[in-house]
Amino acid sequence: MPSSLLWAVDVYGRVYSLSTAGQQWEHCRDAHLEFKRVTAVQQCCWSIACDHNIYLYVHASEVPIRYQEETYENQRWNPVDGFSDRLLPSDRWQWSDITGLKHQPLGDFQLPSENWEWEADWYIDENFGGEPTEKGGWTYAIDFPATYTKDKKWNSCVRRRRWIRYRRYKAQDTWVKIPSEQTESLPDPFNDITCGGWEITEEPRGCLALWAVSLQGKVRTQFVPDHFYCTFEQVWFRCDINHHNPEGSVWEEVPVPGEVVQISCGPGDLVWAVLWEGHLLVWFRRGVNSHNPCGSGWIGMVGEMVMINVGLSDQVWAIGFEDRAVYFRQGVTASELSGKAWKVVSVPRDSERSHSSASASSLQSAGCFFGGEVRLQSQASMLSDADAETERAGGEVVPTPEIGDAPKPRIPKVTSDSFISELVSDREGQISRRDVPPAGPSIPEEDHPEKELEDRASPAQVLSPSQSGGVDPQWSNVDLEEAQTHLTSGPGGDAAETSSLSSVATYNLALEEPYGLDEPPKWAWVSGGGCLVECHTQLNWFNSSTSTALNSSMQAMSLSITPAQTAAWRKQIFEQLSERSKREMENFMHYEQAIEQSVWVKKGTMQWWRDWKPHKWVDVQFALEQFSGVEGNKDGILFIYYTFNDEKKYLHMFINEVTILVPVLNDSKHTFAIYTAERTKQRWPMRLAAATELEMHDWLALLSVSCCDSRGIQGPPSKQAIWSVTCKGDIFVSEPTKELEASPYPTPCAQMFWRQVGGHLRIIESNSLGVVWGIGYDHTAWVHTGGYGGGFFQGLASSTDNIYTQTDVKSVYIYENQRWNPVTGYTNRGLPTDRYMWSNASGLKECTKNNTKPPSPNWTWVSDWTIDYAVPGGTDREGWQYAADFPASYHGNKTLKDFVRRRRWARKCKLTTTGPWQEVPPIPLSDITILPCGPKSTVEQVSLWAISNKGDILCRLGVTSLTPGSSSNYGSSWLHVGTDQPFKSISIGAVHQVWAIAKDGSAFYRGSVSAQNPAGDCWYHIPSPTGQKLKQVSVGRTSVYTVDENGNLWYRHGVTPSYPQGSSWEHISNNVRKVSVGPLDQVWVIADKVQGSHSLSCGTVCRRLGVLPMEPKGHSWDYGIGGGWDHITVRGNAMEAPRIVMPSLTDNQTATRPLQTSNQPEMNGNPVGC
Repeated sequence: MPSSLLWAVDVYGRVYSLSTAGQQWEHCRDAHLEFKRVTAVQQCCWSIACDHNIYLYVHASEVPIRYQEETYENQRWNPVDGFSDRLLPSDRWQWSDITGLKHQPLGDFQLPSENWEWEADWYIDENFGGEPTEKGGWTYAIDFPATYTKDKKWNSCVRRRRWIRYRRYKAQDTWVKIPSEQTESLPDPFNDITCGGWEITEEPRGCLALWAVSLQGKVRTQFVPDHFYCTFEQVWFRCDINHHNPEGSVWEEVPVPGEVVQISCGPGDLVWAVLWEGHLLVWFRRGVNSHNPCGSGWIGMVGEMVMINVGLSDQVWAIGFEDRAVYFRQGVTASELSGKAWKVVSVPRDSERSHSSASASSLQSAGCFFGGEVRLQSQASMLSDADAETERAGGEVVPTPEIGDAPKPRIPKVTSDSFISELVSDREGQISRRDVPPAGPSIPEEDHPEKELEDRASPAQVLSPSQSGGVDPQWSNVDLEEAQTHLTSGPGGDAAETSSLSSVATYNLALEEPYGLDEPPKWAWVSGGGCLVECHTQLNWFNSSTSTALNSSMQAMSLSITPAQTAAWRKQIFEQLSERSKREMENFMHYEQAIEQSVWVKKGTMQWWRDWKPHKWVDVQFALEQFSGVEGNKDGILFIYYTFNDEKKYLHMFINEVTILVPVLNDSKHTFAIYTAERTKQRWPMRLAAATELEMHDWLALLSVSCCDSRGIQGPPSKQAIWSVTCKGDIFVSEPTKELEASPYPTPCAQMFWRQVGGHLRIIESNSLGVVWGIGYDHTAWVHTGGYGGGFFQGLASSTDNIYTQTDVKSVYIYENQRWNPVTGYTNRGLPTDRYMWSNASGLKECTKNNTKPPSPNWTWVSDWTIDYAVPGGTDREGWQYAADFPASYHGNKTLKDFVRRRRWARKCKLTTTGPWQEVPPIPLSDITILPCGPKSTVEQVSLWAISNKGDILCRLGVTSLTPGSSSNYGSSWLHVGTDQPFKSISIGAVHQVWAIAKDGSAFYRGSVSAQNPAGDCWYHIPSPTGQKLKQVSVGRTSVYTVDENGNLWYRHGVTPSYPQGSSWEHISNNVRKVSVGPLDQVWVIADKVQGSHSLSCGTVCRRLGVLPMEPKGHSWDYGIGGGWDHITVRGNAMEAPRIVMPSLTDNQTATRPLQTSNQPEMNGNPVGC
């Protein structure tokens, strides 16, 4: 899990961050102002400074934030000038948007703020629909608007071309003031702020909801696009937020039922507000869910806190009542949201202290993320809010008295400005304050036992439409019943309004360090919205002082022993043990060696899917008999005892004949399949079902160990291993032999043995140097640690180290279908021949929200059902896609011929498992490729390219292969490679030839890529096969293969070192899902519709036969394991088969020699020593 940050503000306004991988608070050096509030998400952090302005801090990313500006140049043909900019009065503008309705000349494009910069000048887009256009980029049509083509025809009277220019976000890792010209001139400064809303129902991804409270208790809300997604799509209710203004421009006032003191926005649809009514207590609201957002009752929590913050994964953070320390609620899980106990975060601050001056002349600009500099007025920032307003009017500066002995401060129980001011003045004696009215009623210091309170019987108070502004969302009052022990409020009913509503103000104490030498900091605010802490996360935040002292003492003890002394000591012990072993063995040399042979049997009860008709589940007795031979080798036999026609019979299968054990996805049974070479050819495995999932995993682990023992396979996968992934995400690996690619008689694919490796991935790539990377369904990148086992493999079946916790998140989709009728319009009443109104993608299976379950019991739901707008073909504002009938081609805009429609609903589920994989944060990826190398190659750095989930192309720097699974396999950083459009597939060949497929289906080649220039220079557009859109590419030593969206496999002709782009495409096969080309140009695919003995099989591993240097296309297919496979990579298999050397007829000496085998590489086998 990648590290994330916990943000906090101390009582002196200084911002600190604490990493989940660290052990000390890091002071944010860039913050030259004092801050009152922080609210964080994983990508950024918002704050309110003591000048009541809002600031933004965005974490730097290796993937830049880019936005593509585009405009169209339009021309019309006339007999005199030909095509020119002389358009008809009824025509569109000469420079316009894609619709032609908006005037967009090149000179009118301006940067949204000072935080953007242009990457380059305007240039013409010469790509149209995935195919290159003629020079100039013109597309032609009969008239405006019409369907454009890249070919000019006799009736082409108009033409247009697209101009593109990219702008880049340049301000990161700095606090930036939101410019006043973009947030209007507000009469009231802000007092509270909260950020969330990245999972708002029926809203496109990439949006954040920012809510704020002014000092007069007014709530203002602003929705901003999330900069990391870079979608820049218009938000759902704010028309003035667009791609050019991600900071937002207008604050919209939201009616509230009273004076709001604090507001909190969750990741979804819930927004909670706290009204000022005299008490600030901590309670847990139970029963909150999507169906009952107000919850059902309150539970009083043990412990006194001055503020609470709920972060990611429902983890709770708080500020202590007495000590002002940061607390973490331990034991918060999905089943126990209230947690178990409070645990103080006890870590030191960083050694260097940051001091900020009270004078504006000593402050520098905080740096801008969105534009505008941090400018301070010429007065001290050590006053309360009311005093600050007066001070700004009069321009006076309060003198600072000399420092005297300060008594122990009294920690207030209400976090108001005046109390913090009193705390600071009592402690340091540096601030001369004016008399300020009490900030609000205080809470008596008394303990409150844990209690559970139900809501009053009276209905919740809801604002009337007139109060709430008509159709706007309404606020619901959530009552807090008083405890039996009544909490009295202190005097102070006439508190100043501005002071009572501001929770924490922060003050500067000149240049002296505000804390003592060993005194812990006192915190005013904490935000865990960007801190991801799972239930299994190990944090080093608790009792760190003890561990630090222990580590220091251990380090001091180790300094007395030098490495040379340690090596000599180990050598001496090893020699003594060797001599002792030799002496003891000599005493028993005359004894005859004993022969041990052991047999053991494990039995159980299972169900077996009968091979013959009628197929059904039959109760059977299942037994594994394993024995060890004379030479210590192990083998075994499987027995299945069943009854047929009152006659007891049995089936048997030798363990060394088993080729793979596969868990099978089944809604009602815990099923796994056993394949042999013969059953692989027939596509008909032996299927067994256990009573429980635990029993199935026990049998799978035992059988897997037995199969590996019988074949002599132990330890982690080799560098040459072939990796594959099933459609469920299970990972399998096979150890190739030299005869696997032998010609003309290779080892059949059906005889390959596959063993399972713990973890869960979507795709995986490797090379022959032991570098193995994978990508999960949630686009998280993982690197192989060099271990084996994990998951349900325990004990001897798994390595003791290099096993880590792995999580994966995927979406389950169902479709809502409707048909139009002239009476009611679109309705869920379809024809008798129609598909189910709630179904899967095919429409053949009924899938409703209630009966749809996660893929397996190991998965748990982590969200509710939401409309999915990211559907191929586009959707309308409500998520619907339209078509003429079921099934058909769907589109996002309704036409007169559309009589049916559908929309996709998505729900996320999460899997937690273990495996030899370690996460590579922080950029989510969609595709990855690693340089394929030869068996004896040695390269300093391994080229690794990837595509982010947003389509950006990245090059990984610092990846080496010194030790498989070591930190050298991770690399150091990502290098962004500029592109003109998003991509979806990428592959690098053995001589650094990089090919990529764009999202529009066009192919590109990256020029000048080498070990010295890993990112190359420029992209070359490669025409796609006629009428086809490509989706995946794989490059080997000299071969380039692609797969289009219709499942056709294509080979690129004419690829040579002098002309690496090739000349033309040749069709090889159809029904192909994925292709993988190895370092020896071997071709493996995942194929669909492969004929078996009973039916067609989808997702079958196949290998191309007859691939030779002079015949790179091969001639036929060899079918292996399947179906249900989704991905395979052979890019790590660089084992060349031994070749028979024919004797020379002209050499008498060699003619008499016997046939020899040679392991020398082929003619073009090693062009670059890799």
